[in-house]
Amino acid sequence: LSPVGAGSCLETLEEGKPLIVVTNEKLMNNHQLELAQQLHRDGHVLYCNCSTLVETLRSMDLSTLKPFPPGQPEKFALFLDKVVGFQ
Repeated sequence: LSPVGAGSCLETLEEGKPLIVVTNEKLMNNHQLELAQQLHRDGHVLYCNCSTLVETLRSMDLSTLKPFPPGQPEKFALFLDKVVGFQ
């Protein structure tokens, strides 16, 4: 159970742990909700807000969650090298 900070989400998912994220409805331009919805659409998290947390906990089925694919920082590094002209 975690707030929807990108760092918190990625660290938990990379550890292979199931995750329920709770969005903060009071944020302007709610980027937390966008991240939670996308991770949910991809099958990696369940999400709710404070008012739906209890119902989410009662009805959750963590077996439906898919593992988060491992990162590939070497591919990103190669991409950046090309963009800035190192290759």
